Amino acid sequence: MTLTITKRGLLAAFAGTAALAALPALAQDAKPVTIGVITTLSTPAGYIGEDVRDAIQLAVDQEGGKLGGVPVTLRVEDDTLKPANGKQIADKMAADGVKVVTGIIFSNVLAAVQPSIIDAGGFYISSNAGPSPFAGEKCNPNYFVASYQNDAFHEAAGLGANELGYKKMAILAPNYQAGRDALEGFKRTYKGEIAGEIYTKLDQTDFSVELARIKSMGVDAIYQFHPGGAGINFAKQYANSGLKGTVPMILPSFSMDARMIDATGDAADGVYASALWTTETDNPTSKAFVEAFRKAYGRDPTTYAAQAYDTAHLIGTGLAATGGDMAKADDFRAALREGKFDSVRGKFKMGANQHPVQDYFLTKFEKNADGKIVQNVVNAVATDHVDHYAANCKMN
Repeated sequence: MTLTITKRGLLAAFAGTAALAALPALAQDAKPVTIGVITTLSTPAGYIGEDVRDAIQLAVDQEGGKLGGVPVTLRVEDDTLKPANGKQIADKMAADGVKVVTGIIFSNVLAAVQPSIIDAGGFYISSNAGPSPFAGEKCNPNYFVASYQNDAFHEAAGLGANELGYKKMAILAPNYQAGRDALEGFKRTYKGEIAGEIYTKLDQTDFSVELARIKSMGVDAIYQFHPGGAGINFAKQYANSGLKGTVPMILPSFSMDARMIDATGDAADGVYASALWTTETDNPTSKAFVEAFRKAYGRDPTTYAAQAYDTAHLIGTGLAATGGDMAKADDFRAALREGKFDSVRGKFKMGANQHPVQDYFLTKFEKNADGKIVQNVVNAVATDHVDHYAANCKMN
């Protein structure tokens, strides 16, 4: 219909074949905006990047190849979970004029990539990683986080552990930025005794030594953060160690996502987690997203996918405000700060340091009537949560 109206207007103005000849050129005027998606598609954590890529693609497909009414092209690259590779990709994207980048899973990769994008005048909008330095003193007008600040999930888990009555705990995480943020966040809100603070290797697969150590501590519960393949191995070994029946476990929900449940069998049953969203979240936008993702890809979306889907729509608000003209950086930035879109989380608000102000929940993995393990919400543990580092951000 739009094409018919355009033809009529042109015929009236130019009367004839010259106007019809101009139509292809007019159709080509809307040049797609390239969105760089740097994510982890290989290594045991590769499924996380797949969910990020697929969720962003779903948002684009649902809008007929557009975001915010603007045609877009996704340029997807695998960082292989190596900061140097991520930086090399980011430098190339910056040199090619890519102004909008997202998709990084791991904070060590983000730390290497963010300066390359920002220094070139581009925008980085995080769909997952939210390292503490960039939330506080190193905050930047062109850096946005649509997911969470790293500590926040873990602060919520500490509050959940208090509610569950755990008095003495062992806590574990990989020894990198997000892992250190995780345990600092948990300790910030947990009121009980930390019997052991254990750091593992980022690519570790065997946790028998750590589990044996935990057995000797006499703890009430375990808190652990291990994403991707490491989390799958930890959950399996925890279930097989004999601890599962005596020492309960609480974790952030991305340490037991939908793909990990499929890989670990009943290991997740009865485990508690902090969350900002689950497939059971009860609002129309979330329900429609879960249904569409399942239909498109034949699997349940993870939290990573939900965050990436929201990130795509947040980017869409910026593109709508600028008509896709990234030279209008102030308008793009203002739209992202406003954060007006339908979020799978139900409500979404961008804080002063350009990280979300949002609710966190205590959830429990348990079998539904069909025998499938799902992540049910128990109750809210933090409402309109502002991250710990926001006060240190002096945004220009």
